[in-house]
Amino acid sequence: MRFSNSHLAKKSNPNRNLQRERWSWFGPLLWSFLGMTAIVTFFFFFFITPRNPFLVLSPKLLKEKQRCNLFKGHWVKEARGAGMYTNWSCPTIPESKNCFKQGRKDMDFVNWRWKPDECELPRFDPTAFLHLLRGKKLAFIGDSVSRNHMESLLCILSQVETPQDVYKDSEDRFRRWYFPKTELTLIMLWTKFLVAGKERVANGTGTGVFDLQLDKLDDGWIRHLPDIDYAIISSGHWFFRPLYLHEGTNIIDCVYCNDPNITTHNPDFALKMALRVAFKYINDCKSCGKLVTFVRTFSPAHFEDGIWNTGGYCNRTSPLSAKEIDLESFDWKLRDIQIEEMEKANREGETTIGRRFKAIDVTIAMMMRGDGHPGEFWGNKWMRGYNDCVHWCMPGPIDAWSDLLMAVMRK
Repeated sequence: MRFSNSHLAKKSNPNRNLQRERWSWFGPLLWSFLGMTAIVTFFFFFFITPRNPFLVLSPKLLKEKQRCNLFKGHWVKEARGAGMYTNWSCPTIPESKNCFKQGRKDMDFVNWRWKPDECELPRFDPTAFLHLLRGKKLAFIGDSVSRNHMESLLCILSQVETPQDVYKDSEDRFRRWYFPKTELTLIMLWTKFLVAGKERVANGTGTGVFDLQLDKLDDGWIRHLPDIDYAIISSGHWFFRPLYLHEGTNIIDCVYCNDPNITTHNPDFALKMALRVAFKYINDCKSCGKLVTFVRTFSPAHFEDGIWNTGGYCNRTSPLSAKEIDLESFDWKLRDIQIEEMEKANREGETTIGRRFKAIDVTIAMMMRGDGHPGEFWGNKWMRGYNDCVHWCMPGPIDAWSDLLMAVMRK
């Protein structure tokens, strides 16, 4: 018997149509599943892992990153510019740090980035940082250089989310900024010495001589500690003046006092005692939860041919090399004391209540950057003729501190 092809087709078509109906739903479902998988993978790598996910996946690269000393390195020229914002894109730059607005003409000092000798330091990622600290409170505790750091970070973060200025005291020393989308709060807690200190007054005028109470901390910052998740503590510049050091009602030591009846010390001694008291308080704080403390090391001034009130200036236009800095200087001695006290506090904290202290060691990097200060371009009409060689221009080398902060947090 012969069967034509058309006859076979007619016999088989009902079965094929049934199969097509049974599997017609599978194609769209498969493509939907693959699409959702791609989206989830993208968000995982973008928001949870570092920008380069291969740093997480490669054990060799991860070990190299963990071994690397982020704080020993040099500055390298960035062809496309190292700035993460401009004085036009950040409306919160203080007048005294807005060096370009105040007349500074050379611009090369913003085109250098910090490069550790043994690895690469990833550039700060504001989006990742905001998600990393979602719902947290980050406080900067210290003097006006600490505030300079907060102002730098604020400018970088404001490029991706606009912050709200929620608190400012009458002297602009205590500040609070809030990022509504990620609920991150930046706080500035201003303190000269960390411990309680009071300036001596004569005839209604400050004398520049201070009495420090080494058994009592400055309440202006410690009362906020229970509400803070991360603290960046720094201090140093205010210790370079006559200080009388008290315990209770007794004067036990002094700095630059030239009193034959009192033991005289250099500023490093007073700084060490203040840090020791502050770190002990943090470790003993029962209501401070899982507070993590970062110690930002001493950021040196760069006055040449004098100090701030004797004609000292800072008009360099490029960084020094690593060979040109002096690691026997007093600046480095202050840094060593900060690291030593931080490491002691970390050992004690980890063994008792699991509290952690970590260093953001900026001293070597900033010893090379005498070109990064406002100098004469700080716009202070009440003190014309004086140069600011302590604080840092914005944008400028201080922005690298946030690169280091994020790298330490990730490690």
